[in-house]
Amino acid sequence: MCSTSPAALEAALDELSAERLEGMFGPQLLEREAQLIVAANRLAAELARTTRQCELAGAAEVDGKASMKAWLRGHTRFSASAANTLVTTGRTLEALPAMASAFASGAIGAEAVAAIAPVAAPENVAAAQDQGVDLAEIDQLLTDVARTRFHPELRKAVAHYLDRLDPDGSEPDPTDRRSLTLSKHSDGSLSFRGDLDAVGGEKFQAALESIVQASRPAGDTRTRAQQQADALVQLCDNQLAAGTLPVLRSQKPHVIVTVPIEDLINPETGPGAAKLGFGATISAARARWLSCDGTVTRIVVGPEGQPLELGRSHRLFTHHLRRAVEVRDGHCIFAGCDAPAHWCDVHHVIHWADGGETCLDNAALLCERHHTKVHHGFRIERTPDGRWHTWRPDGSEILVLPRITAGPVTTRAG
Repeated sequence: MCSTSPAALEAALDELSAERLEGMFGPQLLEREAQLIVAANRLAAELARTTRQCELAGAAEVDGKASMKAWLRGHTRFSASAANTLVTTGRTLEALPAMASAFASGAIGAEAVAAIAPVAAPENVAAAQDQGVDLAEIDQLLTDVARTRFHPELRKAVAHYLDRLDPDGSEPDPTDRRSLTLSKHSDGSLSFRGDLDAVGGEKFQAALESIVQASRPAGDTRTRAQQQADALVQLCDNQLAAGTLPVLRSQKPHVIVTVPIEDLINPETGPGAAKLGFGATISAARARWLSCDGTVTRIVVGPEGQPLELGRSHRLFTHHLRRAVEVRDGHCIFAGCDAPAHWCDVHHVIHWADGGETCLDNAALLCERHHTKVHHGFRIERTPDGRWHTWRPDGSEILVLPRITAGPVTTRAG
């Protein structure tokens, strides 16, 4: 690469970013999209090629780093996995020239290269040599698949080749191929990535799909990714509620929320007022929602944060009372929702911190989604005829067929 190339590239990118996209028609936008994808593939290939040359030249030592992985993490703020992927890609291009050429031309992308990369792993190259496999032919065949077929087919082709390298080998331990990494962010949210073997993945998909298909309300606007994420949380709710998990911290595993009583009573949102057991911070409003159907322990804390008195823990809704609510309501009582009882929390219509009683008349079954809605402006009420009604934050009632209204709207805290 000549010394002026980076400046020319930056100028071209500046020109692209300055171009107005508003007013372009669909065909023009799609043509631009296709050209940019090819250019991005070519640039990614050049980056991987350069990374490999840096590795061969020991360039990281110039900045006092032991490896290109370390340099990428420290100097470009790459994650460990991204740095590893880039270095591996560079090595793979060196071993598979047909694929490298397709990548450099923009015909395939980094994802396809990552799928083929195991073929170039030293142990697989050695196995191919021992069996007289022409690696150049495999390189060309897999590159053709990457250029012309959908990505799942490429992954199957690579897996088929690797399986044939050792057809008589021992069955691998499935746990060797499983991993799960959790990353907690400053706001308490959680990101994770993982890998499962084929059988473990099938079990995981079957469990998620059972929840996804059972929770498809009319008018559902959630994306597939959102549906699956909600299903995963629901699976955790179900398992925690079942009480069959191993003991954690000398007790059955449960969600711990610590919140000052003044924040719990205060109707304001109260951001950052409560803490969860694994260190995340949530709002007082979220804590009020979690405390609807749980066990409460009173701990008196001194001015310097030291515990002074520990009260007895008690369950707000006992198992017998919860059963009575389940029998009466049958499912989530939010208008238009039929989430089953075992997915639901028991909600205090008037929160216990506001003086609401923990009794059948002040209880309602709500699924996670609608429990959150009720704590954020929506309102539910049970009329003397035994019917539940739901109102939007603007005071209008959500009606489903048959459309029976509740009569005049009354004001109640919820």
